[in-house]
Amino acid sequence: MQEKVKVSGGTGLTEKEARSGKIFYTEDSLDCAFAWDTGVAINRYLAEFKKGNIIATECRQCNRIMLPPRLFCELCFVPSGDWVYVKDTGIVNTFSICHVNWDASRIKEGEKPHLPAVIEIDGASEGMGIMHRLGEVEPDQIEIGMKVKAVWRPKAERTGSITDIKYFKPL
Repeated sequence: MQEKVKVSGGTGLTEKEARSGKIFYTEDSLDCAFAWDTGVAINRYLAEFKKGNIIATECRQCNRIMLPPRLFCELCFVPSGDWVYVKDTGIVNTFSICHVNWDASRIKEGEKPHLPAVIEIDGASEGMGIMHRLGEVEPDQIEIGMKVKAVWRPKAERTGSITDIKYFKPL
């Protein structure tokens, strides 16, 4: 007797049952539209990107400048204070040399690897920043602590998204 495979939330089948041709199934493709509400803090953050600015929020209790901005401090749970403009420069906190595309397919032979990095933004508290990509740099030149600056899209091309910054380049 073949042991049935235990499946949470469904009925397990033996391989023999699955291959018998007596199992009914259907295939479908859903045409779904999705919407995402950014919320108050991220909405303003992205609106400032469109203007070429990076904005954070301040916690008056623990004196942190939080980036990305949030409406409350996740450490002391008090509402955020003032909005604070920070610089579009920072340092590389960590990075990767990525030989796959953003859709998880392999890059083609001869293509340069992608260079995602976490950038600690100047003016934000230590450890606060954003994940983005590096550009105008060779992979073997990247170092933790390297100073970088945002390269912004032309104003007419900005849409109010994180991609309004094309990449960060070394200073």
